[in-house]
Formats: sequence, structure tokens, C-alpha cells
Amino acid sequence: MEVVGIILSLFLLMFFAYRGFSVILFAPVFALLAASLSGLPLMPAYTELFMAKAVTYIKSFFPVFLLGAVFGKIMEDTGLAKGIAHTIMKSLGKERAILAVVLAGAALTYGGVSLFVVVFAVYPFASALFKEADIPKRLLPAAIALGAFTATMDCLPGTPQIQNLIPTNFFGTNIYAAPILGLIGGVLIFTLGTFWLERRSKQAADRGEGYGAHTLNEPEASAAIKLPSFKVAILPLLTVLVVNYVMTQVFTWDPNMLEPFKAMKLPLTAASIKNVISIWSLIIALVCGILLAIALGFNNLGKGILAKSLNAGAIGSLLAIMNTASEVGYGNVISSLSGFKNISNALMSIKVGGSPLVSEAVTVNILAGVTGSASGGMSIALDLMAKDWLAWANSIGMSPEILHRVASMASGGMDTLPHNGAVITLLAVCGMTHKDSYGDIFVLTAIKTLMVFVIILIHTTTGIL
Repeated sequence: MEVVGIILSLFLLMFFAYRGFSVILFAPVFALLAASLSGLPLMPAYTELFMAKAVTYIKSFFPVFLLGAVFGKIMEDTGLAKGIAHTIMKSLGKERAILAVVLAGAALTYGGVSLFVVVFAVYPFASALFKEADIPKRLLPAAIALGAFTATMDCLPGTPQIQNLIPTNFFGTNIYAAPILGLIGGVLIFTLGTFWLERRSKQAADRGEGYGAHTLNEPEASAAIKLPSFKVAILPLLTVLVVNYVMTQVFTWDPNMLEPFKAMKLPLTAASIKNVISIWSLIIALVCGILLAIALGFNNLGKGILAKSLNAGAIGSLLAIMNTASEVGYGNVISSLSGFKNISNALMSIKVGGSPLVSEAVTVNILAGVTGSASGGMSIALDLMAKDWLAWANSIGMSPEILHRVASMASGGMDTLPHNGAVITLLAVCGMTHKDSYGDIFVLTAIKTLMVFVIILIHTTTGIL
């Protein structure tokens, strides 16, 4: 009955998320449903299990959500993000329209711009380019998703997206973990994804299908687009990458920095300095990027716009982190139930190749798919089982770097099921429906999921990281 309660709870969470209900409200409802079916009293389960872990997650990652959202909003409102996207697409032209859209999204996300901001920045130019090339608009959401939602989100070493940051807190790694495998996975995803979209475009052209007669959310044609130059617009992104690299890989952090706070007997988020270096480094990098973006785009921030941009970014970050924190709180309740031991034993019993990698990949993928969130699903999975996977890896001499990369890449696999918030936003911005465009997005989801197991195979046979 306890296992049935957990499965019922997970199903209801997925169903309500798919129907558009907020997980901030319904994650605790279904967590307490599972708790009640296991005989736990409701109020202690809510305050001591659900809220305790949700608050810990906010304590750990709120600065990254906040600064990331503000950075993205400043890049959007100053026109810097659009300047980058427009230049890339204009340079490659209509002959390489799909590749141009993919690269524009990839450049922005790898530079630290939120994928939600990327959608708004890329769409107007991408739509015009697809129309000029007479490529069906129904393929546009998948092209944007390939650039923004895949390799630069969680594969490529050093990407500052939250999906690449979360594992550092559990495995004591940094965002450059398993760089060769990450690069291989990223290149394969881009190559296969672009091949698929080009093939679909050619098939449409052979049938005589063009851009299509679309009216919903079509961007208005602009005779004169005055945007910052590419050389100027790219500087804040490069700043984030460079400062992040220096603070992570070059700068020597004092290993005793936490000692005064331990002496105060404070409830510290991290047990040691190595678990928070990546978070601290990204905070510093994003602050530098924000300040430079404001300085470079200040002329485009008219009276009151700077305050509105900062406020909008700050408010937007609240929704993002509260969604994820609620899912983490949900996971903590579920993991505390006696029935979960049977589920965790089943997942841990997946011992393909004698390592925890397949177990980890399957678990993270399932939970990302259930929650419709890469960061939420991965946070639940790692909070529940990271210690077991790490102990297993240590027992066979496996580097925690591969655990990091597999968790990160797996989180971006089945997360993009139809109820995923980013997918819903992407389709709405492009003026398309699930019926029009989701099929191609799902193919990318399948490619992304497959690549996790490809890098596991490569690591198992070669040992490279």
C-alpha cells in the first residue's frame, strides 16, 4: 500500500503539472497524500520534511537563480541578446537557416542567458529567416530547442546553466566535470539533431510545403533594426565564461574559509569548501556580467527601464526557484517513507557494467520526465540517492566527475515531455501548437536521452572523462 501511495502520488503530480497546475501548490499536496497513506501525521511531514528540504535548496541556489534571471533580463532589454542572435543568423543566411537558429540559441545559453530569455531573443529573427528560406515554421520550435535546451544546457563543460551546477553540491565536482565526454555528447546531439531537422526540411520542400500561412504571434517586419554590434554584445557572455573559469580553475580558495562559521555552530549548507566553490564562482561571474551588460547597453535603458529590468528579473527568479524547491521538498517526503526503500532498492539494483551510471541515468530521466523539469527532477534524484551512488562509485574507484556529467545530461533527457514549462512557453512564443511542432521536439528528446547512455558506454569501454 505504501508503494502504491508513492506511485499514485507521482502520477498525480505529473498529471496536474501536465494540466498546467502549479507544482508550488500541488507538490506538497501530493507529498502529504503519500505520507498519509504511509501512516505519517500530516503537519510534521509538511513542516519537518517538505519545508525543511525546500528551504535548504533555496538557501543553496537562490543567488544563482536570482542573478541568472537578472542577467538574462538585462541582456534582453538592452538588445544585447538580440544583437548576438541577429548577427549569427544574418551571417549564415537563409541557406543555413536551421544551423543559424541552432547556433544563435547555443551561443546565448552557453554564455549564461536563461533559455526562456533565449526564446524571446531568437524568435523574431528566426521566424523572418525561416520565412525567407521558405522552411516550414512548424520546425522552428525544434530548431530553437536544439540550440537552447540541449548541449549548452547540461553537456558542454563550463556551461553556467543551473542543470550543470546542481551536481557540484552533491559530488564535490565543478562545472567542468568530465569535459571530454561532455564535448562528445554535445557534438553528437548537435550533429544528429541538425541532421534530423535538415532532413525534415528537405522532405517538406520535396512536398512543396513552404513556411505556411501563419497569423498567430507573427513578428512584425521592421525596416530598420538598430542593435548593438556583435563584438560589443558578446562581451558580457565572454565575461561570465572567463571569470567563472578563473574563479573555478585558477583562483586558489582558502580551504579554511568556513572555519569561523563552523565555530559559530551555524547550519552550513556545505560540509566543505569544494562543495560551494562552483556556486561562489558563478555568483561572482554573473555579477561581473550584469555590470558589464548594463554599462554596454545603458543607452538602450531609458528612464525607469533599468529598474524595471532588475525588478522583473528578480521577480521572475522567485517563480523558477520556488517551482524547483517545491519539487525538492516533495522528493524529501517521498524518500522518508518506508515504501520508498523498495523503489530505491530496485533502482540501485540496476548494475549494468558493475557501476552506478545506468542506475543514475534511469532514475534522473524518470524523475525529470515525471516533474517536467530538468533541475527539479535531478534535484529530487540526487537528494534521494546521490550518497548511495557516490559510495558505490568510490567502492569501484570511479571518479565523481562521471557521476556529475551523467546526472546533468540525464536531467535534460525526458524532461521535455509535453507538460514541460519551457516547451509550453516555446510553442506559445512561436505561435505553434503541440500538434504542429511537438513531434520534432520529441525526436530531439529521444536523441538527448540516448546520448546519456552513449557516453556511459564510451566511459565504460575507454575510461575517459
